[in-house]
Amino acid sequence: MASIYNRLLAPRNPLAKAILNLTGYRPRNLNLYQLAFTHSSVRKESETGFRRNNERLEFLGDAVLDLVVAEILFKKYPFKDEGFLTEMRSKVVNANSLDQIARKLGIHDLLVSVSGNPRGQSPSKNMNADAMEAFIGAFYLDQGYTRTFHFINRRIVKVLVDFDELMQTDENHKSRLVEWSHRNGKSIRFEVGDTVQQGRNRYFIVNLLVDDVVVSTGQDMNKKQAEQKAAGTFLAKAEG
Repeated sequence: MASIYNRLLAPRNPLAKAILNLTGYRPRNLNLYQLAFTHSSVRKESETGFRRNNERLEFLGDAVLDLVVAEILFKKYPFKDEGFLTEMRSKVVNANSLDQIARKLGIHDLLVSVSGNPRGQSPSKNMNADAMEAFIGAFYLDQGYTRTFHFINRRIVKVLVDFDELMQTDENHKSRLVEWSHRNGKSIRFEVGDTVQQGRNRYFIVNLLVDDVVVSTGQDMNKKQAEQKAAGTFLAKAEG
């Protein structure tokens, strides 16, 4: 009933209307969504000089998305072990998957219309993935966990994620790394060693540590992809 009421009284603001059409809920704090679709290249600053972009919301949305997908998988596969659940979650939330989801939901169009693109081109894969996570972060702050869970489950997982197909793919280096660590009794973790600014783009340099020793490094505009590269580089040596 609430969704029908919301649609009958659709907001006039184009972004607010887009959020309503996408989620079924009227945005309470439109500023959150405007920030979510503001890429770091826009270089907006507040009166205090603080750079306003979607990176903080991206950080939050990443954690929320991980939690929601983990809960969905935990309930969907009650007899699968931790390694399987970790691998499946990684396949759902990696940059390639989030880029495709963002395009199917029209997130990339919102990013272009709000933040613009200095080169007049469509957003890159990493920009789309980051915007998707930032949007989830904004929606969580605006609507709470329950509605965020239902949105991700109803509009993303049930419609855009094919778990049977994902189980047939084996392209996730991080999930393979988890399995390797379990087999060999090793501890693993990733650390951002540095960030490098190249023009308008910022690159993450991520170190992979095995038993607290740096064994490989990955670099990418997206932190998760940098982790994937570091894991892939190490596995090529460890399994080769």
